[in-house]
Amino acid sequence: MKRLLAVITGALALAPLAAGAAPRPDARAWLVVNAADGEVLAAHAATARVPIASITKLMTVLVTLDHAQLDDLVTVSPGTSRVGESTVSLRAGERVPVRDLIEAALIQSANDAANALAEHVGRGSVRRFVFLMNEKARTLGLADTRFANPSGLDAPGHYSTAQDVTRLARVAMRKPFVRRTVRLRTEAAAGRTLHTWNDLLGGFPGVFGVKTGHTAAAGWSQVAAARRPGVTVYATILGGPTRDRRNADLAALLSWALSRYAVVEAIDDDRTYATATAGYGRAPVRLVAEAPFRRSIRIDRPLVEQIVAPAAVSLPVERGQRLGVVRLYARGKLLGERPLVAAESRTAPGLGGKIRWYATRTVENAWGVIW
Repeated sequence: MKRLLAVITGALALAPLAAGAAPRPDARAWLVVNAADGEVLAAHAATARVPIASITKLMTVLVTLDHAQLDDLVTVSPGTSRVGESTVSLRAGERVPVRDLIEAALIQSANDAANALAEHVGRGSVRRFVFLMNEKARTLGLADTRFANPSGLDAPGHYSTAQDVTRLARVAMRKPFVRRTVRLRTEAAAGRTLHTWNDLLGGFPGVFGVKTGHTAAAGWSQVAAARRPGVTVYATILGGPTRDRRNADLAALLSWALSRYAVVEAIDDDRTYATATAGYGRAPVRLVAEAPFRRSIRIDRPLVEQIVAPAAVSLPVERGQRLGVVRLYARGKLLGERPLVAAESRTAPGLGGKIRWYATRTVENAWGVIW
């Protein structure tokens, strides 16, 4: 029996639309993206060049990890011990492992720890280290970023953007030691107890980093990462008016972004996707998915389902026999597919059965002509 191919394509609604527009943080710039592909979910002034305060330390740590080992010992210089504002009060002559200095820089945002790392990698020259920071920014494609120091203290020509900061955070979080460190609320390091400035850790479900920042020029800033089953998002706020407002706006932005996604059974192995005629009086063959396909999807965006299956099949057909395919697309991109298989077996009739079937059809056709 000839197999005719049927192709069915249509829009598929898998979940109710989530209501509500994106929040509007009170900040100079903000951005929220899907971590998997960098898709921008919402943004404001994302390419505006602004101070970023201690978010700078993400680059300080990246450059350090490029040029030093975690167990390297750093001797604190007199100049580093005099660095002000947020510090862990390092003492001149103190010898501290790189790992402890990184933890101090990321958890407690210690400026003296950042400066110690810069002097160590820069072989005594912070200026040489800053050059490496800017070279790293260029390599990462951070076209609107420039560093003047390793700590993020306000300085002429020290700036970045919400877009670049988000990119920097995503790159930094590829480092296992960074990922482990930025999720800590407290830690013992360098003979001290560190305390995070990230108020969302432990306060917003699913947050696991990344870095805060505050100076007079930068305002209250932060880049945060949060996850729920099937999706991770990064949100950046630069230049908020207060710490509390930054926290509230960032939480609202993360909540909204995460609500755009749901994990659904996009292909259901209990569903009949097509039926194919079997001939010789046999019942049609139902075609079902070989296995389910679960996926995190944007619930405010329709999917396109394409079913490719035969209109008729040749007998015999065995249960589980692959006979077609179902594919899912979003904006023309293939999200996933599953083979379509026969839900039941159909045997082929023997010679006698075929003769009887043809004879019956002949009589029925003749009877139709007479009447």
